[in-house]
Amino acid sequence: MSRFATAKHKRVIKQSKGFRGRANRCYRVAIRRLEKSWQYAYRDRKVKKREFRKLWIQRLNAGVRQHDVSYSNFINMQSKSGVLLDRKILSGLAMYEPFSFKAVVDVVKMTAAAGTGK
Repeated sequence: MSRFATAKHKRVIKQSKGFRGRANRCYRVAIRRLEKSWQYAYRDRKVKKREFRKLWIQRLNAGVRQHDVSYSNFINMQSKSGVLLDRKILSGLAMYEPFSFKAVVDVVKMTAAAGTGK
């Protein structure tokens, strides 16, 4: 085996550290596991974004329901009111700054009520 092949094998074995069974010792098994791990990593970079958005929506829904508004109505009113806070920021406010979040909800409710002529 040439020194280039040895270096390549060592690099693959080093990257596969932590894998179970022969996948962290044997080059032929390690290369297959490593390629699969790259597929999982690629896929899960997309899934991570989805999961975080779901989490923010759940937190936001719980927060706005304490103020007698459903999530869908709140988002609709927010888009019409011109409040430019995204779901990540709003969910953080709902969790860690409940008084600030209440102020945001009140502003959204007021502008929605003023816009509909109630």
